[in-house]
Amino acid sequence: MEKDIESYLRKRVKAAGGLALKLVCPGCTGVPDRLILLPGGRAYFAEIKDTGETPRKRQRRVHKILRDLGFWVFVPDSKAAVDEMLKEIL
Repeated sequence: MEKDIESYLRKRVKAAGGLALKLVCPGCTGVPDRLILLPGGRAYFAEIKDTGETPRKRQRRVHKILRDLGFWVFVPDSKAAVDEMLKEIL
């Protein structure tokens, strides 16, 4: 379930000394669910999905914009995917 994956992500990021802030941008659709801030001034985005789900068209468009700006955008759809994401960025 998506909320379980999101909760797991928040706990894992907190354990790593960071924050996983919920993003709410009125009037701007497609923004990733979480802004992940880690020690050392590192910032990443995460779009949490249920297992097997993929981002919608608008989300993919925003993800591309963020990546073109040099940010990393992850789309974890399981606790294992969260672990892989954290292994890559920690």
